[in-house]
Amino acid sequence: MRILVTGSAGHLGEALVRILQEKGHEVVALDIVASPFTNNVGSIINLMLVKRCIKGVDTVLHTAALHKPHVATHTRQSFVETNITGTLNILEEAVAAGVKSFIFTSTTSAFGAALVPSEGAPAAWVTEDTRPVPKNIYGVTKTAAEDLCELFHRRQGLACLILRTSRFFPEEDDSQLIRNAYENHNVKANEFLYRRTDIQDIVDAHLLAIEKAPLIGFGRYIISATTPFKPNDMHYLRTNAPQVVKGYFPDYEEEYTRRGWKMFPSIERVYVNERARNDLGWHPRYDFRYVLDLLQAGADFRSPLSRLIGVKGYHTEKFKEGPYPVHDV
Repeated sequence: MRILVTGSAGHLGEALVRILQEKGHEVVALDIVASPFTNNVGSIINLMLVKRCIKGVDTVLHTAALHKPHVATHTRQSFVETNITGTLNILEEAVAAGVKSFIFTSTTSAFGAALVPSEGAPAAWVTEDTRPVPKNIYGVTKTAAEDLCELFHRRQGLACLILRTSRFFPEEDDSQLIRNAYENHNVKANEFLYRRTDIQDIVDAHLLAIEKAPLIGFGRYIISATTPFKPNDMHYLRTNAPQVVKGYFPDYEEEYTRRGWKMFPSIERVYVNERARNDLGWHPRYDFRYVLDLLQAGADFRSPLSRLIGVKGYHTEKFKEGPYPVHDV
């Protein structure tokens, strides 16, 4: 199969190119940044480049975007051009080329302010039916790009699935309060309970989406580790998360104490992946139980693929205040 991967120099793009090539697919890898996993260097804003790259392609995996870490360093116009106009270019050419499956990588950040309940309210139980309330230009442009995908399915019959991925980056948290209070791996392990997934599971979801898109036609899916929590946990999860976690994992405290780690006192949202598991046949391996078992065995809880790709960052420069400057994000 001939597959176009946009954003091939990024975390997920590189992972997809690696796995697709291992499986014997012909990969057209497009990114604005040169890399060992990019064979076409240029921007998705360049319509003629997109047209050339998509020629003869069976499937598009569109991961290229400006991300949340770019909000403080790039203009809103840059976000519109890359995330909306760039996506429109790829959709137009995908239809013209007769592409069979179009997989758009979106983000749970698109839910925006809907993820933060008011003070005293239970934690948010976030499904695909939760209405996004974008809180920055990143969220606005990603939801707009999702709507373009839906439009092209409805009007042009393009088989298109949207995968809203939760956190999978290895960089330190963007919150200085979190960085000061918790060790980086402690944060990541905690997040597998409700808002994180491993890049290997994300790649697996994309491969399944390629297969399922022509059958499903259109759909939005949350791609996050399977949470152990249930809707009736939401009140107590907001007020006393360690106690709720202990009810599901009585052995977690001993391992956390041994490492000097802490559970978050409160969890404010939970991502629910049930629809992706049911519709795509997706079986994510990396959840909190799996992570905890690896920690107890003294092993690295990251997948081999995650360790292979490592830390990339989002900027060429370093910032004193954190992995990237935070401004209205």
